[in-house]
Amino acid sequence: MEFGKVVDELVKQVDFTLPPDGAQTGVTLKGKKIADPRFYIGCAKWGRKEWVGMIYPPKTKEANFLDEYAKHFNSIEMNAIFYSMPKHDQVMKWKEKAAGNAENGFVFCPKFPQIISHLKRLKNAEEATDQYISGISEFGELLGPCFLQMGDNFGPNNMEVLESYLKSLPEDFKVFVELRHPDWFADPVIRKDLFKMLADLNKGAIITDASGRRDCLHMELTIPEIFIRFVGNGQSHGDSDFKRIDEWVVRIKSWLDRGLEKVYFFLHQHDERDTPVLANYTIKEFNKHLGSAVPEIEFITKTGELF
Repeated sequence: MEFGKVVDELVKQVDFTLPPDGAQTGVTLKGKKIADPRFYIGCAKWGRKEWVGMIYPPKTKEANFLDEYAKHFNSIEMNAIFYSMPKHDQVMKWKEKAAGNAENGFVFCPKFPQIISHLKRLKNAEEATDQYISGISEFGELLGPCFLQMGDNFGPNNMEVLESYLKSLPEDFKVFVELRHPDWFADPVIRKDLFKMLADLNKGAIITDASGRRDCLHMELTIPEIFIRFVGNGQSHGDSDFKRIDEWVVRIKSWLDRGLEKVYFFLHQHDERDTPVLANYTIKEFNKHLGSAVPEIEFITKTGELF
């Protein structure tokens, strides 16, 4: 993942402190801790050859990567369909692979295809949207929230377009929105209107924790669920990334105490080779401090040799 990347020598200069909660979070979370919040921790892709011999058995073929991925993770932030519309038969195969190998349940969180978000920019996208929803519906009970990622040049002048498109979706269709244009967050009035609109429509707001785009770390919850895209900086900055996870544990605990119901936490790195190591640290800390019961990853290699 290249979004928010800074050159290696400047990583230590980044202030990774999490900002205070946004105003909308205080409106959204007013309740008490629920009895059984759900936790989903995963990566963005299963097709990583670097993981063969690490978490995938030696000589695992690419066709079987999802089978092996589902043995270690309970969710996937699914970028695989961004460049092409999901086909029914392919989605059914993915579902069968996950269902047949995941022992503790599994959910797919499919990204909206670029034809909707980046090419049509949400305009005249009815046919493409119907095709997308029809395709991913084959996931059935394994379908988690979908995420709509807009391009860097999709700014606040498109507020009405965004609102109109979200209103056109089925009311029970769970969606989280990721916005990247800096002006969404820089202007207090625009920021307030954006997150209130998402809250009114019962749509989530993705929080992206990337080194070079701290403005996307808006800390605004518009529904009692979170979808966090955490971008680590790789093996050479492992201690820093672990400390960032520790801080997230503290913040998520405060949200759980006020009624947070679901946590979707997806790990990215600019070099994805070591992402399972960072993910496993996240799983262990969530289990220890947040009361989750997500199974740890089973490594073939010794993880201590990586970080």
